[in-house]
Amino acid sequence: MMDTFNGIPIFVAVADNAGFSSAARILGISTSAVSKRITQLEDQLGARLFHRTTRKLSLTEAGERYYQYAALANRAAKQAEDAVGELQGEPKGLLKIHLPMTIGQMYIAPLIPEFLARHPGIEIDLVLGDNPTNLVEQGYDLAIRAGDMPDSSLIARRLEPLHSVVCVSPSFYKAHKEQLKKPAQLAKINCIIYSYSSNADVWQFQSAQGEDYKVKVTGNYRVNNSVALRDAVTAGLGAGRLPKIIVKSAIEHGELVALFEDYQMPHKNLYAVYPERNYLPEKVRVFLDFIVDTLNDR
Repeated sequence: MMDTFNGIPIFVAVADNAGFSSAARILGISTSAVSKRITQLEDQLGARLFHRTTRKLSLTEAGERYYQYAALANRAAKQAEDAVGELQGEPKGLLKIHLPMTIGQMYIAPLIPEFLARHPGIEIDLVLGDNPTNLVEQGYDLAIRAGDMPDSSLIARRLEPLHSVVCVSPSFYKAHKEQLKKPAQLAKINCIIYSYSSNADVWQFQSAQGEDYKVKVTGNYRVNNSVALRDAVTAGLGAGRLPKIIVKSAIEHGELVALFEDYQMPHKNLYAVYPERNYLPEKVRVFLDFIVDTLNDR
């Protein structure tokens, strides 16, 4: 019975990551050790848990049933560790974090060395990327996300608002000045599209009088990274909608021109999100507090 219970975290990791090698990386053990432990678990249960092919690993019917209860048991074990960890003072352990590429690179990642110096008992596994990520399935303790949070089992803590601005390069502004007086004119110029946005092709504005405008934009370049988008705008390719925190310095130094400053664009919020737990791990709590306090100070 104890051998079976000890195999649960490995089984859940393999199921969540659909592979022995990816589970091994997360668990910090060899792929052969993972494979051996799963084989032992299947022998103990008397049932095959995974379909194995050269290209794909998937749960069998027995594996699906076992996973329903194994995942709950694994989650309960983690919560038990969290509960005890709250009483042990200095936070410790591996903290796995997912950050959006540009904001993470510019604002969060530079703070990591200072955080680790304050908390030497913590190790950080930091992943930067703008692709949608399932925190629970991929084993993340925390993520920073921009935009509205869909209903889910995640807890969201609002960090700060993210305001957007439409920018062009000085050369583009000089060449198209007469076409850049009102937001509606964006429909007639080349616009660079951030492809991960939920309203990528429709840019919204509100006038000082409270009137709302929606502009359908088009362009010859779509990109899923804000730095690449900013660089294309700076090079004079067209107009781009970007978070102010990413282009603030470029605007101040005259490298970009902000348009339509008499209009407001709908803002999104920056959130810290993490899986719902009865006990928030101390390592997550101290990182959250550190990020909030440090960003506010700076």
